[in-house]
Amino acid sequence: MDVDYRLAFEMAPVGMILSRNRSMVDCNRHVCEMFGFSRELLLGQSFQMLYPSADEYERLGARMAPILNAKGFYSDSRIMKRANGELFWCHVSGRALNRQAPHESGIWSFEDLSSQRAVKAELTGREREVAARLLEGLTSKEIGKALAISHRTVEIYRARLMRKYGASTAADLVHKLISG
Repeated sequence: MDVDYRLAFEMAPVGMILSRNRSMVDCNRHVCEMFGFSRELLLGQSFQMLYPSADEYERLGARMAPILNAKGFYSDSRIMKRANGELFWCHVSGRALNRQAPHESGIWSFEDLSSQRAVKAELTGREREVAARLLEGLTSKEIGKALAISHRTVEIYRARLMRKYGASTAADLVHKLISG
């Protein structure tokens, strides 16, 4: 049986992007539908246009590189931005094609989580990063280590998130983040 890899790429049930130096070289139709951009507007562009802020793009890129270098793959859930400015939760997984130069080239998948998890409160970039790690089940100390900030700073962000979501406990906050 002959396999049409281009058709498989186009028809994948998740968004897929081929990258080179953090720019989009190719993408499937699902990415265009999810983010609200035409393929022509995405190709050749930096992934930065899919992030809520340039700061988040830079921080996440710096954090991903050593993980891609060590493991060859990376995965997380994060808030991304559509063409119309709407923020949404997205599960992102990627593989570096050259672990020694992790951003040189890779393949990435994107799964829209907005039907399971809505973005309700207006959050800062750092609050979004802390919220994503809370949803992974990390403790304040583990989040601090992952984000290269103190666990006390993480607790301040967690308290802000609790206030914004009207949560009385950490478990209540996680529930509200998940259920939207």
